[in-house]
Amino acid sequence: MFAAIPEIPASAGKAVSVVFRETAQSGSGPAFLIFCGLIGIALIAELSYEKTRTGPENPVRAVFSILLFAFAAAIFFFVINWPPPARVTLLVYILALIGYKLGSIMFGIVVPAKLQTYARVILILAAFACATVTLAAQLGMAPAIADAIAYVFAATILAVALAALWAASKLRQPHKAALTFFMVAVWLLWCLQLRGLFWICLYVLVLPPTLHAVGRMATSPSAQTSALRKVLIARGARAVVIVLAAAWLAIVWRMTPQGLGHANPIFTALFYGLLKSVVVLLAADLCWHLAKAWIDGVLVATGDAVAVTPAEKARRARYRTLLPILKNALAVMIAVMTLLIVLAQLGVEVAPLIAGAGVFGVALGFGSQTLVKDIISGVFYMFDDAFRVGEYIQAKNYKGTVEGFSLRSVRLRHHRGPVFTVPFGELGAVQNMSRDWGVVKFRISVSHAADVEKVRKLTKKIGATMLDDPELAPLFIEPLKMKGIEEFTDYGMVLSFGMTLQPSPMQSFIRRRANLLLREEFMANGIDFATPSVQVEAEGRADAAAAATSLRANQLKAVGPTP
Repeated sequence: MFAAIPEIPASAGKAVSVVFRETAQSGSGPAFLIFCGLIGIALIAELSYEKTRTGPENPVRAVFSILLFAFAAAIFFFVINWPPPARVTLLVYILALIGYKLGSIMFGIVVPAKLQTYARVILILAAFACATVTLAAQLGMAPAIADAIAYVFAATILAVALAALWAASKLRQPHKAALTFFMVAVWLLWCLQLRGLFWICLYVLVLPPTLHAVGRMATSPSAQTSALRKVLIARGARAVVIVLAAAWLAIVWRMTPQGLGHANPIFTALFYGLLKSVVVLLAADLCWHLAKAWIDGVLVATGDAVAVTPAEKARRARYRTLLPILKNALAVMIAVMTLLIVLAQLGVEVAPLIAGAGVFGVALGFGSQTLVKDIISGVFYMFDDAFRVGEYIQAKNYKGTVEGFSLRSVRLRHHRGPVFTVPFGELGAVQNMSRDWGVVKFRISVSHAADVEKVRKLTKKIGATMLDDPELAPLFIEPLKMKGIEEFTDYGMVLSFGMTLQPSPMQSFIRRRANLLLREEFMANGIDFATPSVQVEAEGRADAAAAATSLRANQLKAVGPTP
């Protein structure tokens, strides 16, 4: 290689003279010069524009301009009948220029602004080097000279990269030194023609910042997109980058059949299995994050229950109940399927694993009947829509507001604070107190002499007053009414009252409010409450004492035992 380096200028000049001589003899020399000049002017103008541009460039617009450039170059290329050397030379360098422009778009997204100039210089050197080495054999250059050109360009690219690292990077000195050593090691791997290791190490160097930049661009605050679309853009773009990297590794592996790994078929199968496993893992990751983003978005949307109809409110509550269970089941399903596919790609026989899992499932079903009962009961509770998150239920001795679910239990928050975690198999019949409507009834005892018609009118007045309360009015379906006389007791009449309310924890508060208003109206309008009393008609002190004792016993009996 070192012996061939001094011969590079003479060999390159000879190749250029061959191209120009063949072009001049065919009569297309001026067109060739004009085309090369136009390409050079366009490249210089683009570099000058990049130095003066301050704002970010639209990638879609940049790709569209590259397509226009490629279309114009293709028309110019196919209209003229070029001689073979000129045709090959123009085609290779036009493709190299298009590759540079596409790479500059990607570098404009990934590379920080301070490193943009170094990145574009590296791209120009890499594109020109690839094109020149590709044309070396076609233009009559010796293989040793072509290798020398490649090594010179590689050393130049390494020097520019190291200059960018030490001049424009914000890393600390020890990190810069370590990164310099790693970059030199990667370059040596390329020099030693260890292509597989070279690309793997290059991926270690380049892929993390590339993936980070793609994710940052997709989740930037300026992007007015939904959460689902952001996940699709971020994860999808990262998956495309990694899949392209894995595909290029497969191509490099196939293009180097003399490598050490090809001698062992097991290693070859494992290598391709790993590449396929990467694709499977990326697909599973994308599917899971899309499903998770959709479920989380629906849960957030259903959490805002302001100004919605009762039917819509019930539908949203059902979503909040079922979607967390669906998310957990989906995570388990994706993980199991991904694991089986990855093992199959790595050469592991998954049929015995599936059969063993079936046998284990049957054994688990017989040995853990309570667990199976809990899970199946929970599934049927969900199908029957027996309760939802946020509803107040009672089952046996357990009651409270439903806070959440797992695969085998429900979590209830009692109105006094304690939390019950109840397996589904222990619930039995469920009393749901948060559906459709609820009737609140209570009784009040008044004296026998009370005016029942007056009590009815006062009750109607209180019901209208409560309907005028803006805080309580939305909770009423039917206002407070007096139902009538339930029964007569020794000391008075028992009157029954009732009202129909929306399902809400405010029902107890409304009942207590109605009791307070009734008491105030009764006292203000001379309605006496029933009280235990004894009429005494006797003469003498002994009879009076006996009457007082009897009265005291009746009062204690009515009040109840002293705590």
